[in-house]
Amino acid sequence: MLSQIKDDKAKESGYIRLKAVRVQFTFAIPEDIMFQYKNSDFLTALYSLYEKTGYKKYKMSKFEEYSLYLDNKSFLSDGAIITFNDPDGKLLALKPDVTLSIAKNTSAGGKRSEKLYYTENVYRISDSSRQLKEIMQMGLEYIGEVDLYVLCEVIFLACMSLSEISESYTLDISHMGFVTGLLEGAGINEEKRRRILEAVSRKSSHEIEHICKKSGADAEYTEKIKSLCTLYGSFDTVLKKAKALVVNDKTADSLSELESIYNALSAFDNKFNLNLDFSVVNDMSYYNGIIFRGYIEGAASSVLSGGRYDNLMLRLGNNTGAIGFAINLDTVSMYAENDEEYDTDVLLLYSDSDSPAEVLSWVNSLVQSGTAVRAAKQNDGHIRCREVIEFEKRKNNG
Repeated sequence: MLSQIKDDKAKESGYIRLKAVRVQFTFAIPEDIMFQYKNSDFLTALYSLYEKTGYKKYKMSKFEEYSLYLDNKSFLSDGAIITFNDPDGKLLALKPDVTLSIAKNTSAGGKRSEKLYYTENVYRISDSSRQLKEIMQMGLEYIGEVDLYVLCEVIFLACMSLSEISESYTLDISHMGFVTGLLEGAGINEEKRRRILEAVSRKSSHEIEHICKKSGADAEYTEKIKSLCTLYGSFDTVLKKAKALVVNDKTADSLSELESIYNALSAFDNKFNLNLDFSVVNDMSYYNGIIFRGYIEGAASSVLSGGRYDNLMLRLGNNTGAIGFAINLDTVSMYAENDEEYDTDVLLLYSDSDSPAEVLSWVNSLVQSGTAVRAAKQNDGHIRCREVIEFEKRKNNG
């Protein structure tokens, strides 16, 4: 696991050095993030992993001009955008997404590439409560010429990121080129392709059949498109089934790319948990290649999502490639907290007669040794700890 990596270098002012419990290296974690998550070991490992593979920290403003998000509203997972006017009357927005800001402001293009990672808050409207929610995300973006190695590296980093969070993970991969290639081969127009993509994401075979019939697609193509809803499972098994659906160069090239990625990752000793799932689709106005979602056991929804978005770069006036992914740290944190066996390593019990300075000195010495400690006057029975220490007895015993 990545927790075996050693790195003694702290990064950037405004950060604090953290000696993570059960991790054999120190690394800089932003203060606001460290205090938000009780178990920051996996964050430490991910920061180190991304730095060691050439990605550099990206920091963005909380605000962007509203027009950026308005012009690319369908790229956002939630179309709602929270806006306000600055003192000069300019309409700004609380950032609902990080990728758009990176794509807009990148200096990559031509022969120049950028490798960036980030940890940022994004702001969205909750689907259920319709209230503002703040979501902590961590992710990375590669912008520049995307060759086969870059594709393999990003998928590799997505798998390694998930494995740091949980050993029980799955990365579901799809390819927009394969899906849109089928639709183009059937002669379905762009407007109806979008509707079919939505139906595929819902795995609604009946809806797909209805749209295909209205589009004049023949029965053979209709059945192939409907099969996208059920093309899910182990990578090698589904890849063989998908080859039977090839109808043009675009579908063939897409499967060839997927197979090359799988063969490259299969060469590793560690087994990556990869599945193919062609019901994983995104807006074809932005995504044009591989797309993927990551899941961990115990979490109700995906914790990682990403893909190739050359089409977005083109819409922003930059004819270059791009691929990346984001991790929803709030979802991960909920899983990690439920999975924790203990709230703290040591429960240190003190009394009114104990000197606060002496108790605090003990707490500090435990923290400095890498031990998590909670000082309290009594054990209320709800604090899960590895060990209970009574301060007075320990002090008397030296």
